[in-house]
Amino acid sequence: MANVRIDELLDYVRNGRIMDAMREFYADDVVMTEPKHTTEGLEANLEREQEFVDGVAEFKSFEVTALAKGDDVSMYENVMEWVSTDGESMRVEQVSVAKWKDGKIVSERFYYAT
Repeated sequence: MANVRIDELLDYVRNGRIMDAMREFYADDVVMTEPKHTTEGLEANLEREQEFVDGVAEFKSFEVTALAKGDDVSMYENVMEWVSTDGESMRVEQVSVAKWKDGKIVSERFYYAT
């Protein structure tokens, strides 16, 4: 499990360092999948994530409710709340499953209601 750095990644997110986490913990060829789309490559994922960050006026909470780690895999369940730049209160409950190689995430899939 030495290559699974999920605890460090989650600390970055809790401290509002989402873009830093992307650069530190994701491979150049990462594939990220959400219920309605897949984004391939770190640069494309940085752009997508920056759009999300730019839409957040206030980050309220990020709570991990379950965490599992294995050989080159991590899974966590979380609840995240924020206020969007248009004033809407948002709450997402999701599960992330990540596959790791050489200390970087090479694929991550998010499961949540749309």
